[in-house]
Amino acid sequence: MRQFFAEQADLEVVAEAATGREAMEIVRQGDVDVILLDISMPDQSGVDALAAIKARAPDLPVLILSGFPEAHYATTLLRQGASGYLNKDCDPEDIVLAIRTVARGRKYITAALAEQLADGLSGGGDRPLHEALSERELQVFLRLAKGETIGHMADSMSLSVKTVSTYRTRVMEKMNLASNSDLTYYALKNGLIQ
Repeated sequence: MRQFFAEQADLEVVAEAATGREAMEIVRQGDVDVILLDISMPDQSGVDALAAIKARAPDLPVLILSGFPEAHYATTLLRQGASGYLNKDCDPEDIVLAIRTVARGRKYITAALAEQLADGLSGGGDRPLHEALSERELQVFLRLAKGETIGHMADSMSLSVKTVSTYRTRVMEKMNLASNSDLTYYALKNGLIQ
């Protein structure tokens, strides 16, 4: 990808990060115009990284690149401040077009996602249960689905155990689930975790 970007006269890769923490360090240094963020990183989810980046630099365009189909994450991440969402299977030209679009301060969505959003507006199609979750509820849901303990979550999210437990309860109620294994099954079945 770096090689492809190097061939574009108007694009320059100024930094790369392998983890969410490294991405935040790049944002802190403040010398980037667009962040291209993978949703799957070793130290934290792209959802958490997006939230941290938008808290630090609310106007910085963040383009999400994911191996997951748009239907699973795109609308949620766009609501949380992402400027665009692309599947990793897309053409490199699409990524370049998306970067140029979000760098101009606009949102970038594919035709398939535009159709999905239009269906949602017209009441067509059933929305997946996880789309009803707030940003924080989605973070807790995904971490629980991956088997993370409430105590570990509380530490890493700087919340109390009681607060995380309350989010867990809300998630279970909104999604009509009874146990953490139900959460994991739902997340696997809907392609939210691997």
